[in-house]
Amino acid sequence: MPYRVFGVDEVAQYLHLGRADIEHLVNNREIPFEKVGDRLVFRKMSLDAWASRRILGLEGRGLTEYHQKASQNTRSVRAREAILPDLINPGFIDSALPAKTKASVIREMVQLAVSTGRVNDAKALRLGIEEREGLCSTGLPGGLALLHTRQPDIYLVELPFIVLARTIQKIPFGSPDGGPTNLFFLLGTPDDRLHLHTLARICLMAQKTQMLESLRSAVDAQVMFQALLDAEVEVLPRNGKGETEIRD
Repeated sequence: MPYRVFGVDEVAQYLHLGRADIEHLVNNREIPFEKVGDRLVFRKMSLDAWASRRILGLEGRGLTEYHQKASQNTRSVRAREAILPDLINPGFIDSALPAKTKASVIREMVQLAVSTGRVNDAKALRLGIEEREGLCSTGLPGGLALLHTRQPDIYLVELPFIVLARTIQKIPFGSPDGGPTNLFFLLGTPDDRLHLHTLARICLMAQKTQMLESLRSAVDAQVMFQALLDAEVEVLPRNGKGETEIRD
């Protein structure tokens, strides 16, 4: 429901933040909001694009803390801590995508997504991705991009998924560091909370593990898939004994 409106507590839960975090963002006018009398309101349509841009820009401690909050707040919609095994498999990966331009990357990534059988409306998915890229590129330093629509939509996606492609040649994609891109993720997640959590997890995996190097050196899709699973395990919450917590 893109036209939904949140109060302060609702938006805090939606964005995986605390009430104090929201109040800080409002005081600094760093988040889109409106005042209706004495009440603060937040429109979902404005929040979704803002939230994804914020997550893609987080680094270091800020990203780690956000990911921890998102992990806690999404446990009610996840069967286990590891989310990638339910979203991707080797058949969702193309290790040699022939695209040579930004437009052709988007088209071919949508085609890859359609091949999963989890997309309801391929045209609307492509247009949604193009609209999101029109706001600002989802390209990130390090040569990867996290394609997604401006807001999650239960009508576009049958089941949540991630597809991944490595292009044969590097492509200018608008990364803030000016570098080219050759690793492309496309996220399709109809659940709002899972969408933001998945963005944060992949960003954390890219920053805190050797995932990008492993994906670039992998000989095929199966090896790329295993590199993703290994990287996710590295960033999962750990118990007091230093062991990864796997919740089934």
